[in-house]
Amino acid sequence: MDIGTISLVLLIGMLALLAIGMPLGFASGFLAVVVMVMKFGPDLLFSNFGTGPLNILAQRMYGLTTDYVLISVPLFILMATLLERSGIARDMYSSLSVWLNRTRGGIALVTSLMAVVMAAMSGIIGGEVVLLGLIALPQMLRLGYDQNLAIGTICASGSLGTMIPPSIVLIFYGLITETSIHALFKAAFVPGFILAACYMIYIIVRTRINPDLAPLPEPGPNDMTGPQKRVYGSALLSMIAILVLSVTLVRSGFLIAMDRVDEQTSILSSTQMITRGLIVAALLAYLMIVVKPARVVAAWHVGKGLLAPMLVVGVVLGSIYGGITGITEAAGMGTVAVLVLIILRGEFSFTLVREALMRTFKSTGTIIWVTFGATALAGAYTIAGGPTYVANLIVGYELPTLGVLAVMMIIFLFLGAFMDWVGIVLLVMPVFLPIVLKLPIDEIGVFAPLVADPRFLSVWFGILFCVNMQVSFLSPPFGPAAFYLKSVAPPHISLPDIFRGFLPFIAIQLFVLMLILFFPELTMFFR
Repeated sequence: MDIGTISLVLLIGMLALLAIGMPLGFASGFLAVVVMVMKFGPDLLFSNFGTGPLNILAQRMYGLTTDYVLISVPLFILMATLLERSGIARDMYSSLSVWLNRTRGGIALVTSLMAVVMAAMSGIIGGEVVLLGLIALPQMLRLGYDQNLAIGTICASGSLGTMIPPSIVLIFYGLITETSIHALFKAAFVPGFILAACYMIYIIVRTRINPDLAPLPEPGPNDMTGPQKRVYGSALLSMIAILVLSVTLVRSGFLIAMDRVDEQTSILSSTQMITRGLIVAALLAYLMIVVKPARVVAAWHVGKGLLAPMLVVGVVLGSIYGGITGITEAAGMGTVAVLVLIILRGEFSFTLVREALMRTFKSTGTIIWVTFGATALAGAYTIAGGPTYVANLIVGYELPTLGVLAVMMIIFLFLGAFMDWVGIVLLVMPVFLPIVLKLPIDEIGVFAPLVADPRFLSVWFGILFCVNMQVSFLSPPFGPAAFYLKSVAPPHISLPDIFRGFLPFIAIQLFVLMLILFFPELTMFFR
């Protein structure tokens, strides 16, 4: 059977199976068998079993599911579930609220900031939306915040885990396309924070134009004044700087004392150690003489809720960007750090760990089954000649480079409204990425000469894909963020109400998508 007919049957079959509620993993696996039978005939299933095309599919599935980096996925999920069940996130919310409670739209800004930190800790989306819905939504509704603003802020900010490293979406994209995950993390850093900044700017501008959307709470006796915030803020920053500098000094001193320095060991020079030691001494003097011990203690009590999350972020991202460990090791270190913090806070229990493990097993099992099915389908379609057919179909219309990319973005947005991101990256990326790599580099972006390395195209396209998936989490009819929030929202908030609150934030996401499409250099700051 020709590949055009197979492609049409595959498209109709996928839509039909998803419409009747069949899980994506099983639908993909079933269609993989259908494609193979249509291409090679029914004898493929009964003769020479385990050889030929079926053997190629089995090797493809085995190779993907035994990749070492894939171990980081359940570790990041476990980290997120532990954070969700502990009081770390609630303490962080309380500490941030103290600093921004007298700011117009301050609680919404606190929610966005908290989402950024949580995204940098675990890279999981569902848990963030649920947790923010439990903590921030009742607070904003109690203070009289506009319902649409509160809903949109929680779900849009809660889905930042798609963009901000360590994003599981980026990990899967790197595995499927054989792109450096470390390079993807560095490329996603600026676009992710641009997206978060756009959310915050929208909140600030919207609440300034219409103050009724975010009424200020009544002044309380414990509210900090402006001068207090400046003093306490400088004290907290000084304490963090002392901690970070002290850790680097202790590490270098330990390695030197234990005689474990070689040409591959990165340590501070004697000049750097003296300089950092002087900085630590100066900051201690500032805290003791200028700020005074009593106010240092008060600043600590006000901001201590931020220490644990920042410590986890430092362990995970610091070890990755510092070149200390790989992605999988960083995930393991982050999980251990969260467990240690839970024990030190007196929140550890076997019930908490059991619930976190059970949710991790369920989430990981879902991802693995989708991976099995989608990998089989993508492999079967590739063997049948699908990627070449799609490439010729797109190129045959003689669209300009921007037109080709625009068609791909529209397809991503359409699929994102109906399918999970795992299925999209496994099914579509093996077809689209080879087309992108063959596009003329000098026609990509407004300042095309800046993208001079063809190898970077796969990294840039991965960031574009992640922004599309950011939109998909909010897109009706199956935007998962809406269902996550509905599970913890008050009964009077319906699904149409939730989707209505998404509209301004979807517009912001599409704006950022256009920015990255036209200006690829936004992903090149940390190359």
